[in-house]
Amino acid sequence: MQLYNNLSGKERAELIEKAGKDRLTISFYKYAKIRNPELFRNHLFINWNDIDVLGRIYVANEGINAQLSVPADNFQLFKNHLDSITFLENVRLNIAVEHDNFAFLKLKVKVRNKIVADGLNDDTFDATNRGVHVNAEKFNELIEDPDTVLVDMRNHYESEIGHFKNAVTPDVDTFRESLDLIEEDLRAHKEDKKLVMYCTGGIRCEKASAYYKHKGFKNVFQLEGGIINYVRQIEAQGLENKFIGKNFVFDQRRSERISEDVISNCHQCGEPADMHTNCANEACHLLFIQCDNCKEKMNNCCSNNCMEIIELSYEEQKALRKGQGNSNDIFKKGRTDHLPYKKDLRNIFDTLKK
Repeated sequence: MQLYNNLSGKERAELIEKAGKDRLTISFYKYAKIRNPELFRNHLFINWNDIDVLGRIYVANEGINAQLSVPADNFQLFKNHLDSITFLENVRLNIAVEHDNFAFLKLKVKVRNKIVADGLNDDTFDATNRGVHVNAEKFNELIEDPDTVLVDMRNHYESEIGHFKNAVTPDVDTFRESLDLIEEDLRAHKEDKKLVMYCTGGIRCEKASAYYKHKGFKNVFQLEGGIINYVRQIEAQGLENKFIGKNFVFDQRRSERISEDVISNCHQCGEPADMHTNCANEACHLLFIQCDNCKEKMNNCCSNNCMEIIELSYEEQKALRKGQGNSNDIFKKGRTDHLPYKKDLRNIFDTLKK
């Protein structure tokens, strides 16, 4: 019984290219009470490995969160298997706007404490007691209402490259940071405002909507299926698109273009840009926005120091990393001090405050 990958990412990529067949990039989630996540994890791996499903899937007592890639030819087999699982029958599948055959190169099904890390330790909180789901048409109507507060439940590096018009975009790196921050900011409007939320595919809003109901908010709504489903609906129904820029995604593509607007800037030179890069230095891997010119000039690195390090041999690089772990810059997601454009902006802000 195989419960692990027997091919490296490189070997898998070669097989995908050789096969020459299209793959579908799909995401879905479901909050449900799973008694034995380990057993469920093994069941998924065995069945999905047989039909060449690749991706990153988290399973916990509170449900499942999946981002994956499946051969188009095997989609019906995959769907049939989902439908054979009681709580996943007819689960909504978010099909990506743009597909990439190499979005995922391994099948990783992992057991987690929670499918969305929230930092909550409240036994009375019920994640299934969610807010009202709304479709794209109703969402467009709600966000034009002056009594609506529209909140982006994603992280700053996601909303930086694209968001809905007039949305509140919290300056946070993690979902757990945003929960208390938003509650504090909107505490006075628990009864008189409509709280409308959105995220990439709906999973964070689902938990957030339940959380804010738990905290006493009376009118809580969420965009069903998130940005991914919104785009499909507006295209199918000819609705006005109120999303500007790109939608950040957590796979090799990193983003999907929704509108032609470029609303962010290269973190190194300040020119308009909205493509994220992971610093090529293995000890850094900072995620930041880099234009094509800086990418070429900086050799996919975030700093001159990282450029020098990647020229060293593997053994020399390994020696430099020994005992240090990963740089904390990884978790700053493009807000680190050594990025020139970001540093210049901070200096400007500091001057204005004086």
